[in-house]
Amino acid sequence: MSSLRVLIVDDESPARSRLRRLLDPFVEAGRLGPVDEAADGVEAVETLSETDYDLAFLDVRMPELDGFGVIERIPPGRRPDVVFTTAYDEYAIQAFEANATDYLLKPINAERLEKAVSRVEDRRDEDPDARLADLLDTLDEVVPTPAADGPPIERFTVQGRDRLLVVEAAEVIAAEVHDGITSLYVVSEGKTAQRHIVSFTLDALESRLDPDLFMRVHRNALVNLSAIREMIPWFSGRYKLVLTTGHEVTASRARSRELRSRLAL
Repeated sequence: MSSLRVLIVDDESPARSRLRRLLDPFVEAGRLGPVDEAADGVEAVETLSETDYDLAFLDVRMPELDGFGVIERIPPGRRPDVVFTTAYDEYAIQAFEANATDYLLKPINAERLEKAVSRVEDRRDEDPDARLADLLDTLDEVVPTPAADGPPIERFTVQGRDRLLVVEAAEVIAAEVHDGITSLYVVSEGKTAQRHIVSFTLDALESRLDPDLFMRVHRNALVNLSAIREMIPWFSGRYKLVLTTGHEVTASRARSRELRSRLAL
């Protein structure tokens, strides 16, 4: 087996340096190499989009774009095997145990690193895209839905160019998060959807909207059930949802099952 090209992704320089030192014996043995580094999630996406890597050691918690966000932004066909590194987050650890190539709990030790590298080598014949998609689905299953903060709101305000706009909750067809930015898609009086960038999180929005009308279909997407026009079967038990405006949202495997149940399919 040829050596695996590696990318270390961590926003802390000492952590990157320590992991590189631990990887030196693997490089010397011809199992890994070359080994490159990215200092944050945004740089990781750029690097992985331009260069083919076999393995990425990816920190879970990073500013701007976390490890899960990096996975979602890597173009299909360029996704390497991923070993997550984390100092905490019990829910993520449960997910990694189920579906990730592996995870390493910081501080990383040499014995555990050997096991992770061996697991990657053993699984080289598997499809990394499908495996990483399974990981994201497992996160949807183990991370709890935020509790409601009170009765559902019927309307709220969003910032327009030079004024505050009043939005009826029922006019919201979807909300999505990309690169840490929450976008709200609103349709009023049959018009095309308007996109508003908002300051509140998807969790905060979900906790205040009517749970009978809205559903979290992915960790980064929330949809108005009445706005779903089509459900197209997708890979690994997922559905691609086509909304009344033509906007498309992909539901995770776990949420696809719940969606079928809620719509009595």
